[in-house]
Amino acid sequence: MKRCTVTITTDALNSENNPAQPPSVDTPEDASPIVLRLAETPEEILAAQRLRYKIFYEEFDIFPPEQVSAAGRDFDEYDPYADHLIVIDESIEDPDHKIVGTYRLFRREKMPADMPFYSTQEFDITPLIQNGGKLLELGRSCVLPEYRTKYVMQKLWQGIAEYLSVHNIDLMFGCASFQERDPHNIVDQLAYLHHYHTPPEELCASARPDCTLDLDFKSKEELDARRVFSDLPPLIKGYLRLGAYIGRGAFADKNLHCIDVCIVLPTEKVTGKYKKHYDRKNSKK
Repeated sequence: MKRCTVTITTDALNSENNPAQPPSVDTPEDASPIVLRLAETPEEILAAQRLRYKIFYEEFDIFPPEQVSAAGRDFDEYDPYADHLIVIDESIEDPDHKIVGTYRLFRREKMPADMPFYSTQEFDITPLIQNGGKLLELGRSCVLPEYRTKYVMQKLWQGIAEYLSVHNIDLMFGCASFQERDPHNIVDQLAYLHHYHTPPEELCASARPDCTLDLDFKSKEELDARRVFSDLPPLIKGYLRLGAYIGRGAFADKNLHCIDVCIVLPTEKVTGKYKKHYDRKNSKK
């Protein structure tokens, strides 16, 4: 059972696809009801899991595992070892509905020594582990449709950047999904990621098994890169704009009807846009 790391609906956090945009992108931060922080109580984690269930299973009309369906929340054995970043709308009075977005964060030191990272279910991440840097795995990312705005996306990345700074993270990784069952239907997008965003060998995670092996990729010269990029899921585009690499191959998740790729993002790629802002803010305190 999975909703893998850094996965999100294909239109999530894309303000162009969502006419309802609370709050406005131009809302002053001190006037916005949107708050971003780590979950602090078991009740908040349960609420985040219920939100994940709503997005991952109900929105895509996917039948969940029996125990997940019975509980009405998305959970697994990894949840107790994660930090749960949550987006809260303080204007909502009902505590069960105040959490409108969430992201699950894993640090090696918070997990049992014999527990592998979640992504190892789909990808060989040995090069990342052997790299020697401090790792952060991201996953279970979701936001309610009416909050998939540029403003909320920026808040999420600011929160992740703060987390990177506090915990001295060197490398982020996880999975991102195409909401597609057949890799042949996204062959140009997968070819584009292969030609333009493959990481250096020392950072190259690889799918196991790789569902792209029988695909006939166009050459780099044959691809219309600008058009193909525009067709990528918004979350993947967001990572690429930050400078992320995409590991080798892709994994076909037959349970959740999606195709996953592995995102690899050195945190130095994030510092220019978000982490420097956070460090400057801290220096003024």
